Amino acid sequence: MNSIVPFFNDIPSWQRTLILAAGFVLMWMLESAIPLLRTGINKPKHTGINLFFTGTTLIVNFLFAAVLVMASDFTTRNHFGILYLADLPLWAHAVFGLLLLDFIGAFVIHVLAHKVKWMWKFHAVHHSEPHVNTTSALRHHPGESVFRAVFTTLAILIAGTPVWMVMIYQSASALFSQFNHANIHLPKWLDSMIAIIFVSPGMHKVHHHYLMPVTDTNYGNIFSVWDRLFQTFVSMKTSDIHYGLDIYPKAEEHSRLTRLIRMPFEKYRAPVGSKFGKPEMK
Repeated sequence: MNSIVPFFNDIPSWQRTLILAAGFVLMWMLESAIPLLRTGINKPKHTGINLFFTGTTLIVNFLFAAVLVMASDFTTRNHFGILYLADLPLWAHAVFGLLLLDFIGAFVIHVLAHKVKWMWKFHAVHHSEPHVNTTSALRHHPGESVFRAVFTTLAILIAGTPVWMVMIYQSASALFSQFNHANIHLPKWLDSMIAIIFVSPGMHKVHHHYLMPVTDTNYGNIFSVWDRLFQTFVSMKTSDIHYGLDIYPKAEEHSRLTRLIRMPFEKYRAPVGSKFGKPEMK
């Protein structure tokens, strides 16, 4: 820990970007070696849309970077936040800090994005994805990237996390999101073992099932403990999972960039169950 803290305390933006890029490359290689599904999709078009939203997410995160650092510096200078209520050893400080950041900055906002209608309309861009793979990890509308960044800021203030812990969290969050969305096949026993503590690909794929009642499960990002604690953990056979959303079944609704950008500003669509059948996978 004594070597990790100074590294992440002063990590430059280019190194964080390199970690993100390395995660994508590794997952792409695994998707080719051990694919879960062979989709036959138009990869340049599909990847292009997701990389566009990856770019907007990076821009929003860059704009909020100074805010996150200021929030973290405030908690450190004033010993403000939950972590300062007890004198913890460094390793415990790191574990509890990551748990709190993951809970407030990922799990809570994710649940709200499903329950609050205006937030859901932004989040639906992510869930409308018909071919989930590692590039889907950052397929978020810029509006959603903003309210996620706001909740990360709140998480820092509530938890009282120093800069190095925030940097570790953001790096781990990005890598786990890439891993969870990756189109890779893991043995059932291995996936289940990972899901005891962390969010596994099999666990998160359930969250992307096209029927909306099922999407309200398995909200976790890094740790699976929150879904187990709040009884939102669900298991499902991979063969029974179909990606997309029941409210956006047509290809022109979920696979055109201009339509995806407009999606949050359209009229709210309530869940329709299996009325339309499976989404068009084009």
